[in-house]
Amino acid sequence: MNLKDYIADIPDFPIEGVLFRDITPLMADGAAFKEATSQIQKFAESVNTELIAGPESRGFIFGCPVAVDMGIGFVPVRKPNKLPRETISFKYDLEYGSNELHMHKDAVKPGQKVLIVDDLLATGGTVQATIKMIEALGGEVVGCAFLIELEALKGRDLLNGYNVFSVMKY
Repeated sequence: MNLKDYIADIPDFPIEGVLFRDITPLMADGAAFKEATSQIQKFAESVNTELIAGPESRGFIFGCPVAVDMGIGFVPVRKPNKLPRETISFKYDLEYGSNELHMHKDAVKPGQKVLIVDDLLATGGTVQATIKMIEALGGEVVGCAFLIELEALKGRDLLNGYNVFSVMKY
């Protein structure tokens, strides 16, 4: 199955000059969605994942089915003021401004092997922030898995030293 057949190219979205890769057709097709999450699951198994962490919101969409199929837990990584208990946070810079991510302080146990799952690897900032929090809690990031990697944005460079898997590359 060629999963790129299920990605819609939307020119000039959200601004002129940007080619947006719309993953909703893939998510709407049961066989394509299952194939994508199955490829991520094979990678997760190969790195002995014990827990999956996913940044909101598309990390939830791709990480949760993998966690359920593997019988392991899932940790949501959220924007500020979205988690009800004590959190750890990490602020990071964007091209124009900054962002902040949170996760519960008790979400990862020391030594636990964690795979980060998200829909897109672009510049790598979101994943790097997630790595910092997992490691601050004593977890071991065994890999980062993405549905799509935009190679021209060189996000993989920011993740140097980590095992990175992408289902599709553009």
